[in-house]
Amino acid sequence: MDKISAWLEKHLVPIAAKIGSEKHLVALRDAFIGTMPAVMAGSIAVMINAIIRDIPKQFWPDYDASTVPVIREIIGVNGFVWNGTLAVIGLMFAFSWGYNLAKAYKTNELAGGIVSVAAFIQGIAFAYSDTLETKLPSSVVDAINTTGADGGWSATADSISKGGWGWLKLGHLDARAYFTVMIISTIAVLIFSKLMNKNITIKMPDSVPPAVSKAFAAIIPATVAIYVVAIINFIVTKFTDGQLIIDLIQKYLAEPFLGLSQSLASVLIVSFFVQLFWFFGIHGPNVFAPVLDGIWQQALLINANIVEKGYNGVSGQKGVLDAVKDGKAYIWTRGSFDAYAWFGGSGGTLMLLIAIFIFSKRADYREVAKLGIAPGLFNINEPVMFGLPIVFNAIMFIPFILAPIVATTIGWVATYFGLVYPVSVQIPWATPPILYSFLATAGDWRAPIVTIVCMLASFAIWAPFVISANKIQETDI
Repeated sequence: MDKISAWLEKHLVPIAAKIGSEKHLVALRDAFIGTMPAVMAGSIAVMINAIIRDIPKQFWPDYDASTVPVIREIIGVNGFVWNGTLAVIGLMFAFSWGYNLAKAYKTNELAGGIVSVAAFIQGIAFAYSDTLETKLPSSVVDAINTTGADGGWSATADSISKGGWGWLKLGHLDARAYFTVMIISTIAVLIFSKLMNKNITIKMPDSVPPAVSKAFAAIIPATVAIYVVAIINFIVTKFTDGQLIIDLIQKYLAEPFLGLSQSLASVLIVSFFVQLFWFFGIHGPNVFAPVLDGIWQQALLINANIVEKGYNGVSGQKGVLDAVKDGKAYIWTRGSFDAYAWFGGSGGTLMLLIAIFIFSKRADYREVAKLGIAPGLFNINEPVMFGLPIVFNAIMFIPFILAPIVATTIGWVATYFGLVYPVSVQIPWATPPILYSFLATAGDWRAPIVTIVCMLASFAIWAPFVISANKIQETDI
C-alpha cells in the first residue's frame, strides 16, 4: 500500500494539482458557481410547484391545482421565477463564463461578459414557424391569406402556417446552451482578451474618467471578437442549408456527451477519481467541477425545466420519464451523486462517523467524530478528511474509494430500473441526507429509502476498517 501511495503521490498528485489550478478550468468552475443564485431560486420554484402541483396527482388523479385558491397563485408566482432563472440560465451562464474567462486573462471582466453574451446570442433562433397539415376550403384560405398575412399567417388548401420574427427560442437559452457557450463564447472572449493584452485598443487621455476609458479601450477588441463569431455563424449557415451552430452543437456534441454520461461506467469512473484525488488532499469535486457541472449539472437543469414546463403535455417527474425514453432527459444528474453517494461529504463519511461511534475504541477517532458529526450532517467533511485523517491514511483508502462506488451503483441501478424518479431539482448541497434525496426527486417518497439502502451499504464497508483501526496505535498512521 505504501508503494502504491508513493507512486500515486509522485505521478498523479502533480497532474491533479495542475488541473486544479489551470486558469481556464478555474474560470469555468467559477462561471458555474456564479450562476448558482439564479439556479437555486429557479430550483426552489420548481420544487415548490412539484410539491403542490404534481405530487398530489400521484394520490388523487382528479386533483387540479389550477382550481385551488392560493395554490394556483403560488404556482403562477413560481412560474415567473422560473421564467427569469432556469428558462434562460444559458444566457446567464454566457455572461458568467465571459466574465470569469476575462478575469483569468486579467482584462476587463464586464466587457468580457458582454462579449460572451453577444457572441452567444447572435447565433440563436430569432424566428419561429409552424405548419399544421389540414384540409381547408378555398374561402378560408383566401380569408387567412388576405387578413392574416401581417400577423404571419398563411394557408393553402392542405395546410395552415404561422411564423414570426423576434421570438427568442427558449430551447436555445436554457441549460442546453451550455456546450455552445463553452465553445462560441470562448472563441470570442479569447480573441477579446488577446487583443486587450496586446494593447490593440483606443487610448483615451488621462483626464477621461476610468470607467469611460475602460469602455473605449474594449471597443476594438470586442468588435473584432463579435465579428469573428458572426463570420463563423454566417459560413456555417451557408454550408449547412441554414442550420444554426447551436443546433449542430446540441445534436452532434452535447447530446452524445450527455448520453455517454448516463452509463454506469462513466458515473463510476468519475466517482473513483473524485475519491482518489481527495485521498491525496486535493478537493476532488473542485478538480472535476468542469465535468460534474458541464455535463451532469446541465442534465439536472434540463430535467428541472421538464418538471416545470412538461414534456409532450405531461409535467412533473412523469414528464421527465417520458423525456428519458426519447433521450431528452437524464436518469443521472449532478445531484444524484449527493443524493446516493456523498452523504456527509465525498466518500459517504457520515457513515464512517457512525461506525466510529459504534465500533471504535480509539480516543482520537472518537474525538474527531464528535467534532465532525454536526458538520457531517450538512455534508461538510473537511474536519474528518484532515482531522482523522483520511488523507494519506492507508487503512482508510479502500473504504473511502469503495463505499461511494457501491452506493453510486445502487443509486444508479434504482434510478435506471424506475424504482425511483431521477434527481431533477437543484437542492443546496448542505441539505441533510435523506431529506436531500426526497426534495431532489421532487418529493418521491421512494428516494429516501434508496438513500438509506446506500447508507447501510456504505456503513457495512466502513465498519470493518474502523474495527481494524482499533488494533493500530495512534502513532502508527
